[in-house]
Amino acid sequence: QLQLVESGGGLVQAGGSLRLSCVASEFTLDNYAVGWFRQAPAEKAYEGVSCISDSGTYYAESVEGRFTISRGNTKKTVYLDISDLRPEDSAKYYCAALIRPRVGYVCYLGVAPYDYWGRGTEVTVSS
Repeated sequence: QLQLVESGGGLVQAGGSLRLSCVASEFTLDNYAVGWFRQAPAEKAYEGVSCISDSGTYYAESVEGRFTISRGNTKKTVYLDISDLRPEDSAKYYCAALIRPRVGYVCYLGVAPYDYWGRGTEVTVSS
């Protein structure tokens, strides 16, 4: 079974940058769509911020222009580069994956389709 591990979170000042990594164990992520989600402190809901599939990359409006999702060369890693961090970006960030059901699959920023989840990495942005 696919296992995902996130890393790269930390405490950052507003305006700073971070690179979050999502690494898959055993399997490559070629045939998976991968999304990044976040859960703000005291919030129950997950916010989808970005996803990547063979059809392209997609972003929530709230992060467009500041977040960049990409696949690593090893094909077992997906990155989320975050720039111009804001206090409202503080959250636990999770990566999630699903087996791409068809070529050209458009990934979604809702949690429902994703079958595999990591345990998250914490990002705290100080003002």
